[in-house]
Amino acid sequence: MKYDNIVEGRFIERPNRFIAMCEIDGEIKRCHVKNTGRCRELLTPDARVFLNHCPGENRKTDYDLIAVYKGDRLINMDSYAPNIVFGEFLRAGGLGFIPDCVKPECTHGDSRFDFYFEKDGRKCFAEVKGVTLEENGYVRFPDAPTQRGAKHLRGLIKCKEEGYDAMAVFVIQMENVISFSPNEKTDPDFAAALRDADRAGVNLAAFNCNVQKDSLILGEKVSIIL
Repeated sequence: MKYDNIVEGRFIERPNRFIAMCEIDGEIKRCHVKNTGRCRELLTPDARVFLNHCPGENRKTDYDLIAVYKGDRLINMDSYAPNIVFGEFLRAGGLGFIPDCVKPECTHGDSRFDFYFEKDGRKCFAEVKGVTLEENGYVRFPDAPTQRGAKHLRGLIKCKEEGYDAMAVFVIQMENVISFSPNEKTDPDFAAALRDADRAGVNLAAFNCNVQKDSLILGEKVSIIL
């Protein structure tokens, strides 16, 4: 995926989960944060950030904060991006086949999944999660407790029980990572649900990304340690 009209800035503060104050060309601007997670390890004072300049009549801000440098590592923190890049990857045959059909945002039972796709009569539901939490090359999800995340995993288990294929995909929004694990300390229920999903036959996959200030492309598979 590509972004237009990218500008560089400096992070000042985050007064609430939707808004960040950033310095752009010497002026303090109110910017939309496209990630409602905590991101405390990313949004630190004076962090170098990249923003999409996208003013509009119905917008309260003219900028979306999409990426940040954590040391020398550029991390995309746009929570909309993982679905887009996985959708591009899926449609282009990244899973080893071109699906016969792909439908985003499909409901099954009491869960709404990011994708439903079919290939040669096989039917699959897939849920995609973006990963931005990193420490010494090890990445984890989530960065805050997520009842919704565990519910999605249990929904995927039900899909398997009913004869569907099911996938939980973790899009790691950075490069050069060692492995992915559930964040047991922050959300033990999600970690337990992920292990249950693995035992039930849900296909677990984690991919890193090629991250540029104006683009994000799904990259290689990353090992998962449960």
